Amino acid sequence: MEVANQLVKGGEFIIKETNAQDVFTPADFSEEQNMMHQTALDFVDKEVWPLLDRLDNHEEGLMRGLMEKSGELGLFGVSVPEQFGGLDMDFPTSLRVTEGVGKGHSFPVAFAAHTGIAMLPILYFGNDEQKQKYLPGLTSGELMGAYCLTEPGSGSDALGAKTKAMPTEDGEHYVLNGQKMWITNGGFADVFIVFAQVDGDKFTGFIVEKDTPGLTLGNEEHKMGIKGSSTRQVFLSDAKVPKSAVLGEIGKGHLIAFNILNIGRIKLAAACLGATKGCATQSVKYANERVQFKLPISKFGAIKFKLAQQAVRIYAVESAIYRAGMDIARMEQELLSQGQSHNEALLGAAREFAVECAILKVEGSEVLDYVVDEGVQIYGGYGFSADYPMDRNYRDSRINRIFEGTNEINRMLAVDMILKKAMKGELDLMGPAQAVQQELMAIPDMNLEEETGLFAAEKKTVAKLKKAILMVAGTAVQKYMNSLAKEQEVLMNIADMAIKVYTAESVLLRVEKEAAAKGEEALSAQIDIARVYLYDTVDQVNKAGKDAIGTMTEGDEQRLLAMGLKRFTKADLFNAKEARRRIADVLIAANEYAF
Repeated sequence: MEVANQLVKGGEFIIKETNAQDVFTPADFSEEQNMMHQTALDFVDKEVWPLLDRLDNHEEGLMRGLMEKSGELGLFGVSVPEQFGGLDMDFPTSLRVTEGVGKGHSFPVAFAAHTGIAMLPILYFGNDEQKQKYLPGLTSGELMGAYCLTEPGSGSDALGAKTKAMPTEDGEHYVLNGQKMWITNGGFADVFIVFAQVDGDKFTGFIVEKDTPGLTLGNEEHKMGIKGSSTRQVFLSDAKVPKSAVLGEIGKGHLIAFNILNIGRIKLAAACLGATKGCATQSVKYANERVQFKLPISKFGAIKFKLAQQAVRIYAVESAIYRAGMDIARMEQELLSQGQSHNEALLGAAREFAVECAILKVEGSEVLDYVVDEGVQIYGGYGFSADYPMDRNYRDSRINRIFEGTNEINRMLAVDMILKKAMKGELDLMGPAQAVQQELMAIPDMNLEEETGLFAAEKKTVAKLKKAILMVAGTAVQKYMNSLAKEQEVLMNIADMAIKVYTAESVLLRVEKEAAAKGEEALSAQIDIARVYLYDTVDQVNKAGKDAIGTMTEGDEQRLLAMGLKRFTKADLFNAKEARRRIADVLIAANEYAF
């Protein structure tokens, strides 16, 4: 495979290898970036956690007060230019801060809605007057924002919105009528980003202030989890706004909605990462404290498996999040060097890596669900008690597989975007896919030459897994052609293969890079983590590939592809049990998530 240079393109991981030294890892964060992360962690520990019960009871003004405090600390302005009161730091830093607030239960929901989908549309699509009017207040915490896209009849189908915006006869105003649903921060927002259809079919964004006549709020929704966040319906009844409230261009609201979602998806993964670490630490502490059969339950293999597997999945998705985050930042710098504005460059970079953003939204949210579910199991009966923390963890985690586009939508989007990039000539899938087809028809290469170096065998395994993706995806395109979008199960099979391979490669690259700097002995537990994750990935890719092949083919073609899949998902056995026990022992000794 061709080895990618430092500047890579979105989706290229399927067809290219990456040098470990080109990958950004958490060990590469500067002292300043780590200080920002620590500020966010300390804020959650000292300000948010003591108030969790009161937040869940919707104590008047409490969430807004916490939001204002975080604004005063500068947490709202990490990626906002200095001219609007921000810190103008890079994208990986904003991910790091988002991770820091991630274990704050309902708080990161309010935080992310404000700093992401509420502020960023104005920052990236607003005109100078709109930026000057709103961004300083939104950055400082004086103003709070909300984002109104979803409606009772349009969730995943966002462009099917029924809210209307009709121009007045004099052309100076628009009159908005409609209903928005599941609006985070709705109860205390000052500024609403509202999407409506102008003249019936021109999807457009508007900035609507809370005191606009005709804008009213429903009651707080009764939710399964994230109870402390404000979630309301927003009603617009002849709400009259000036034409200066139009955000971006008439009929171009989809550009705002979809581009902001790319950034929101990877940020949601970062928030989930923070939550997983908090939950894993609670799991370890409880396992060390809980005594059964005269021993702490952390001494038992079944519990060690759970603790280790939590850590394996957390560490792996963390590796992928910050790999992609820096790839976005590097692409942003490249676009800036080509003369694009700051706003155009970051949006363009996020759009370039929209595949990775979708992948990470899925993996991040599903890792969190896995970690909290195992946390409940480690706590046993106490995990089912509302007096213990796993109750809140379990309820609060579930929404993340729905937020920012459901995981099913994101799976299908990821594959769709890869194929569209290929059709546009932005990603050469055809050549590698044809090479894989030719390899299937050839005599297997029995070259047993041993390569040396850390993860030499594992890298070969990853390269073969990528061939499995190309084989299955290529077959799907040939089989279904323009009707592939209707074969959602197959799309999700391919997505699952890509998600696991990207994450597995990311953790291997991270550990290889850090081991080169610190020595393999110092990274022994992380080496175990990388090998266990890849070990699990091989079977998961095989299962998804078999499901797709069984769906698409029959007879000789099916047998040929099944043989190819078996070849591409073949890996040596190793003692995963002992590796997991070694990982668990590190956690148990540290009495916290320690990686």
